[in-house]
Amino acid sequence: MRLGARWRAGDPPHPGVPEALHAEIAAQEAKHPAAAAWTLTWLEGRPRCELDGPDGLLVTVTLSPAGAPTTEEPPGEDDDDWLE
Repeated sequence: MRLGARWRAGDPPHPGVPEALHAEIAAQEAKHPAAAAWTLTWLEGRPRCELDGPDGLLVTVTLSPAGAPTTEEPPGEDDDDWLE
C-alpha cells in the first residue's frame, strides 16, 4: 500500500513522486501560477498528482501504463455542446 501526500505548488515535489513526473509538474506550475497545492494519490499502482487552483481542479499529471508522463485537464464548461 502506498500513501498519498500533499504539498504546496512551487515547492519541490513530495519525495514519493516519481522523478519521471517532476518536469511535467514544473511545466504545469508555470502554466498555472495561481495554483495552490498538489495532491499525490495512487491508482492501480500508478501515481496521480492533482493540481488544485483557486477555483478547483486544474490538471492531473500521471504515468501512462508504458511509464510516460501524461496530463489530463478537467472538462471545460463548454464541453457539453454535443448535448444541444
